[in-house]
Amino acid sequence: MVDTHNDVLSSATMHGLNIENDLTGKTHSDIARFKTGGIDVQVFSIFCDEAFGKYTAFQFANIEMDSLYALVKRNPRKMMLVTSPALLQKAVRQKKLACMIGVEGGHMIEDRLDYLDSLYRRGARYLTLTWNNSTAWASSAKDETSSDPDTGMPSGELKHKGLTDFGRQVVKQMNEMGMMIDLSHVGEHTFYDVMKTTTKPVLLSHSSVYAICPVFRNLKDEQIKAVAKNGGVIQVNFYSGFLDSNYQRRRREIFQRHRIERDSLKQLSWQSYTISEWLAKKYAGEMEALRPPLSLLIDHIDYIVKLVGADYVGLGADMDGIESLPQELKGVEDFPKITKALLGRGYSEKDILKILGGNFIRVFKANTKNVLQAK
Repeated sequence: MVDTHNDVLSSATMHGLNIENDLTGKTHSDIARFKTGGIDVQVFSIFCDEAFGKYTAFQFANIEMDSLYALVKRNPRKMMLVTSPALLQKAVRQKKLACMIGVEGGHMIEDRLDYLDSLYRRGARYLTLTWNNSTAWASSAKDETSSDPDTGMPSGELKHKGLTDFGRQVVKQMNEMGMMIDLSHVGEHTFYDVMKTTTKPVLLSHSSVYAICPVFRNLKDEQIKAVAKNGGVIQVNFYSGFLDSNYQRRRREIFQRHRIERDSLKQLSWQSYTISEWLAKKYAGEMEALRPPLSLLIDHIDYIVKLVGADYVGLGADMDGIESLPQELKGVEDFPKITKALLGRGYSEKDILKILGGNFIRVFKANTKNVLQAK
């Protein structure tokens, strides 16, 4: 069982919460609940927003990685840092949580290939080329579509769309070192530029289906087909706003009712996503009514399977990075409900095993194979 995106380090650990404790009701995740949920492999996201840039983003990424190293060191019987398919299998055999690292946002390499190399050497095994903010070398989905998820207003003009020459260097170096290219968050121009450049299967660590929920972060049919042709994998995001096409509109209506508080927080220079998370927690009762049924999450998986087959889809929940999950899901302890729902849809055990983790492991192996042989 593999989940390719969890933000608990940035949303909880870096704010003083300890996932060695029971954090039920405070977070989606803690060490005990990973075990309860049957998660064998968890990719922990290393994240900082666009407020971090030159001289700060790379440093913060390393501090966040240090926090995971410390957790693993304190819990050697429960956790293991994993940097290769062989270590992943070893951790699973020893019944330890296989902890992988993914860096969410190309701005954390600060336009330096040596920083990319450094993050890889410290254990990062995927890089999301952009977060919502574009880099100097790759454009994001948010910026390419000029869409702010909270306001619907333009998010700013781009100097370029897609990859620059330096962006193509980043992709090529990632291929050479065996680091997976994560295309969640990137714009369509960047997406297709990567597809023309990469020699390895790509990963989309936490993205869903545009045809069901047409928001800037989801994948259109031609993109899904391109991922399948490339041999990559799409790890479906559990965020209500990426599953349910009505969610964003209804959410804006709630936030509009509390616009005085929202505007006050803006005056304090809070980031828009931080304001949204704060309002969602304060008005949890109102937000509860917006949660879509669990069946809609399975619809997104179904859609990909029917379009390109069961070999190209997995799970990238985005827990502790989102304010709303589908009904029946409270946290990482509820992953068995996904398996139950897939069985209920008539999926075979073979295909369920692919969706729960097999497809990701295939892509992980494909990205590291030539690198391992060269060593």
